[in-house]
Amino acid sequence: MHNEGKLFKSSYPKSFRDLVGTNGVITAQGDQHRKLHTIASNMMRSDTLKTCFLKDIQMVLNQTFAGLHHNQTILLQDVCRKLAINLMVNQLLGVSSDKEVGEMAQLFSDFVDGCLSLPINLPGFAYHTAMNARNNIIRKINKIIRHTRRHGVGYDGGLVGRLVVEGSLPDEAIADFIINLLFAGNETTAKTMLFAIYFLTHSPLAYNQLLEEHQQIRNKRHDLSGEGDMLTWEDYKSMSLTQHVIDETLRLGGIAIWLMREAKEDVEYQDYVIPKGSFVVPFLSVVHQDENFYEGATTFNPFRWMDPKNLEKANWRNNPFYSPFGGGSRLCPGVELARLQIALFLHYFVMSYRWSQVKEDKMSFFPSARLINGFPIKLYKITGYI
Repeated sequence: MHNEGKLFKSSYPKSFRDLVGTNGVITAQGDQHRKLHTIASNMMRSDTLKTCFLKDIQMVLNQTFAGLHHNQTILLQDVCRKLAINLMVNQLLGVSSDKEVGEMAQLFSDFVDGCLSLPINLPGFAYHTAMNARNNIIRKINKIIRHTRRHGVGYDGGLVGRLVVEGSLPDEAIADFIINLLFAGNETTAKTMLFAIYFLTHSPLAYNQLLEEHQQIRNKRHDLSGEGDMLTWEDYKSMSLTQHVIDETLRLGGIAIWLMREAKEDVEYQDYVIPKGSFVVPFLSVVHQDENFYEGATTFNPFRWMDPKNLEKANWRNNPFYSPFGGGSRLCPGVELARLQIALFLHYFVMSYRWSQVKEDKMSFFPSARLINGFPIKLYKITGYI
């Protein structure tokens, strides 16, 4: 990861490259990648999270949870997926209507299903369906671009609108850029939310202490304002145990469990030679669950991150033992946004509901990290919170 563009380069199958496009941070190379990565990182800086995203995330969370009822049995996987696509569509495209979000969710589902398929562009094949979905997503993005050009800064086009107004990218490159962010930020966030609740369900001590942290934050809001208004940036920054829960969830159930790279030249490593042109697939999860680096490596234990000897491991920007967001020049530019979304989700979920698991479930890591049964739970709504 730290030799990107030197000894190795990012490499993906043809179907994936075709679908995510050439003007996005995932597949771009060299100077183009650096430019796009910088734009994405600047769009999701801390000051932007405070001013543009903090309130919107809470509004989407409240809207989603308002549709869940007392004594209702849900597949939490489906709820988290719906929530994640709502968040991404709202923040990237400025879209909030149920109809438009539903259309985007279906298009994006078709798109994702074709990303690692055989590149056969004929009806009936996943690649063909995904390419059609990509074209429809591009049409919707281009419509937002036209509206922004017509109405100027007053038009709420989400991140697309900001890109147009700021002139960061030519119009023809914006669609690929947004599709890349949609792809990178949707399923990853949804599954981390899901896995966090799954792990907490089976770890009463961690759950009770997390609940206590969020009750203290909510009590503080009541004391300051007399009512349970929206959380502030200071509230978010005070969620220390919540951040440990997120770190531990990503360590045990990280979505990016492997990466794809190609050797740019013959690479000598220890007693091996990796020939130029060879594909190299590093498995991050193998390191994350190695007993040599983590005591009780397969056990969910967010308190491990409080241990001084693990403080350096928690530095996910450049630590070789903990890389849930990648590393080097391809470190995920949306990492701070993702952590904000997950932390706020945990706050509202644990403060709004108690729940019980209604069917046995377990983790599987093939073909990607998932819960086999989607984690069915019965909700018990706490009156008066949402």
